[in-house]
Amino acid sequence: MTMVVITNDDGIDSPGLLALARAALAAGYDVVVAAPHAESSGTSAGLTAAAEDRRVVTKEHPLASLPDVPAYAVEAHPGLISLAACHGAFCDEPDLLLSGINRGANVGRAVLHSGTVGAALTASINGVRALAMSLDVPLKASEEPHWDTAASLVADLLRTLAESPPDTVLNVNVPDVPAADLKPVQWAPLAPFGSVRALVQRTEDGAIEVGSVVGDEPPAPHTDAALLADGHVTVTALRSVAEDARTQGALTA
Repeated sequence: MTMVVITNDDGIDSPGLLALARAALAAGYDVVVAAPHAESSGTSAGLTAAAEDRRVVTKEHPLASLPDVPAYAVEAHPGLISLAACHGAFCDEPDLLLSGINRGANVGRAVLHSGTVGAALTASINGVRALAMSLDVPLKASEEPHWDTAASLVADLLRTLAESPPDTVLNVNVPDVPAADLKPVQWAPLAPFGSVRALVQRTEDGAIEVGSVVGDEPPAPHTDAALLADGHVTVTALRSVAEDARTQGALTA
């Protein structure tokens, strides 16, 4: 049976992670959960961890709604958890790594900063196919997110992922609407910017204040941000670190 490790950057008690784990189980996969003990959003593929004598602190963390699923709370960023998982730290080396379901979209080139996406990209450079999944929950959501809408897509996405090349990463974004209101799935290129942008300001005391704001410019047409805003599920195949062929040979001895 296919083994999948599930992680995220919202923390092990996130409802999105539980929805993803339940969906993978229902699709017939063996599941192990290994996720940050606390929120680790915006950590990209960072390898920071709380360590004791060079050992990362890891504790069993049973999930009340999934008592038969091995689960571990790890005092580390999702990138390091992904790296450890790919080397058999939580089970036999996994066939797939799933990251999410993130609370909030991960679109555009801003996916560089996402811990959700960073975990998936880390898996890919270690030879493990990976899926990063996010639900487009507004910054100030007034209703319970539609986790089940995203979960309903997991089985088909995992079949696509399993049939893809070994280093494949799929970045999936789902509108926060009832499943019946979804528009068709669209393969989509990355937008130049994400739907939520960083707001950086220097304060009077010399510190730097960092926050997030919703972009006020319409997203570039036909990109992941635009298609998601129009109600489509978007899928983008990402490539991790690679050489830039445009500059090869430009340097002389």
